[in-house]
Amino acid sequence: MAGLLVLCAVVALQFAGGQSKDSSQAVSVSGFVDAYYSRNLASPASRTNKLRNFDIPENQINLSLAEIVLQKKAQPVGFRMDVDFGTANDVVQGIAPYGTTSYGTLTNIQQAYLTGVIPLGNGLTADVGKFVTHMGYEVIESKDNWNYSRSLLFAWAIPYYHTGMRLTYPFADNFTVALHVVNGWNSSIDNNAEKSLGLMVSYSPGASTGLILNVMDGFEQPTGVDVGKKKVFDFIVTQQVTEAFALTLNADYGDETLIGGLYTWKGAALYGRYAFSPKSAFALRAEVFDDPRGYATGLGVPQLDVREVTATYEYKFADALLLRGEGRYDFSNAPVFDKKADVNTKNDQMTILVGIVAMF
Repeated sequence: MAGLLVLCAVVALQFAGGQSKDSSQAVSVSGFVDAYYSRNLASPASRTNKLRNFDIPENQINLSLAEIVLQKKAQPVGFRMDVDFGTANDVVQGIAPYGTTSYGTLTNIQQAYLTGVIPLGNGLTADVGKFVTHMGYEVIESKDNWNYSRSLLFAWAIPYYHTGMRLTYPFADNFTVALHVVNGWNSSIDNNAEKSLGLMVSYSPGASTGLILNVMDGFEQPTGVDVGKKKVFDFIVTQQVTEAFALTLNADYGDETLIGGLYTWKGAALYGRYAFSPKSAFALRAEVFDDPRGYATGLGVPQLDVREVTATYEYKFADALLLRGEGRYDFSNAPVFDKKADVNTKNDQMTILVGIVAMF
């Protein structure tokens, strides 16, 4: 029923947008369907790829994400709504079996927010509602990343989304600051009386270089739990070396004070991408993630150090169909991966994946 209602809404909005005489009032409609097949060469008994977030099921054809985006440009008022279905959305929203949140209509909304442009100086943009996090280099949609699978940093170091308000102001063409006042990490309804604060500072010293600093700070534990704040610092550097070759560095540090003391996590990922043509490209990612008390990953393994290397080749057909082939090797200083007969007995895992995304 929910899917039928969404489809009807899309058709109605497309018709309304097509009939509008003023293009600035039109509602744009876009979306995609993303599916993949992943194979773990160890044939784990759990049939899962450990320490992954969106490519968890192993040796299965999986519907990762189906998304419909409705958007009206703010002139001066607009909105955006992203409606999502699939196992990737289940992970983001914390829905069983990969989380604890009970299924509900709100969990199919990745983003839904109102936008208004206030005529102050260069224009202050205010967004109110539910929106994806500003943290991290990668995003939920695989088609917008260089690799198909997500990094350890994206999976374990940062939040996925927030509910609240953000104010964005461009001080100059190359310098933008955004302030976030939100309910917390991955929360539609806050679990305490405190609000969390987020900051994004984006600066481009040149046409080919970008620098971004992201920060999150706030109490994330439920009311009644006497603990300290949860903080994360996220730093991103992008460099377009040549027209075809680009590099990116993403580094994170986070900590939270709990009854057992200070828990920290940190890591860094280096990305490289070479475009052979507008249709084909090769991307390589290497990263390290340290979780000294096993808190961020939830494994409870002391002095946990995990690393991975991912190679991805992509090819686009007529800009509407994206095909990716990927090989990934994860390895750790502790036996946290599974093999055919046992779980948590291997120090590494090798996976291969084929992903396909159809866009409209």
